[in-house]
Amino acid sequence: MSPHAGTRLFWAIPMLLLAAGLAFAFWPRAVQVDLATVEYGPMVTTLSETGRTRIHDVFVVSAPVLGRINRIEIEEGAMVAGGVTVVAEIEPIDPAFLDIRTEAEARAAADAARSALALARSEEEQAKAELDFATSDVVRIRELAARGIVSVRADELAERAFRTAQAALTTARAAVEMRQDQLRAAEARLLGPSEAKATLGSCPCVPIRAPVDGTVLRVLHESAGVVAAGEPLLEIGDPRDLEIVIDFVSSEAVRIEPGQRVIIEGWGGPEALSGEVQRVEPFGFTKVSALGIEEQRVGVVIDITSPAETWTRLGHGFEVEARVVLWEASEVLKVPVTALFREEGAWAVFTIVEGRAQAVEVTVGERTDTEAQIILGLARGDVVVRFPDDRIEDGLRLTPLL
Repeated sequence: MSPHAGTRLFWAIPMLLLAAGLAFAFWPRAVQVDLATVEYGPMVTTLSETGRTRIHDVFVVSAPVLGRINRIEIEEGAMVAGGVTVVAEIEPIDPAFLDIRTEAEARAAADAARSALALARSEEEQAKAELDFATSDVVRIRELAARGIVSVRADELAERAFRTAQAALTTARAAVEMRQDQLRAAEARLLGPSEAKATLGSCPCVPIRAPVDGTVLRVLHESAGVVAAGEPLLEIGDPRDLEIVIDFVSSEAVRIEPGQRVIIEGWGGPEALSGEVQRVEPFGFTKVSALGIEEQRVGVVIDITSPAETWTRLGHGFEVEARVVLWEASEVLKVPVTALFREEGAWAVFTIVEGRAQAVEVTVGERTDTEAQIILGLARGDVVVRFPDDRIEDGLRLTPLL
């Protein structure tokens, strides 16, 4: 062997080792990915939101008149019978204190009423005297007329005078009674709070009865005090007549219709309750979200269809979580929604064929937060990549993530 051949052989071995190392370093390796198998199964599309319970008909018991209400002893949660149970009592309010001018005017009015009464009694006495005279006169004239001593006209004049005197006495007595009433009214204006209580005696209270059978939900005015007519005192309702109201974003509410099934969760019980959409309110309102964003919301009213004995602990104003079922099927082909990605305006997934990635365009139907219905493009048993990223492309070797 020539010296040059030995030198070339000496350098050829390291070069081959270097080339093998570079080839090994830059040779495309299999990418580890999370995989999922395409299977058939049930699928439910829902709209979820937090709502609150409320009694369908809440009756507000109000004060029928202005007065002083006694302390309401009935407690929240107590059962009441409509038209029977007295839930509150109202008594007349005390008269107001009189200032110096008003008291002086009231006393002067009372003095004037006393004087008028004395005058009326004097007129009554005068009318009595006139009647006594007319009575004796008519008796005498009747005797003389019977014997033909006086004329018929004289008899008639005496009879008229007698009847006039009777009417005058009746008028005088009525005037006395009127002046007595005026005096009592004038003296009543002088009554203060303490005198009024002593004069009143037993309480002429106005009883307020429960309007319907039910339970006391809230006592709005518990302590004794003066209340105005129409002031709310307490609320009564039937806790078995519960419904749920949920405020959905208006863009979601347009997809909800009466009669749709509702799954009620997060109410505190061990199992979910069943419900049904009763109605969607015909008007929307603006509500500020927790992030400070103004949203247009629409109220959706839901009836609870589960047996009442399963949710006896629910009450008025409780918080629940509800899912309105928009679409459901018992057997659909589905994949994890995380396996989908957009490619040229269409949905696609990466499947594994002989250990290598292959992009497949698919037609997607209904979707939830976790699953998507596949109408075309895949078959049962296909394996797809759950979280495809920009490293994955057609033909790339893939290996399952351990």
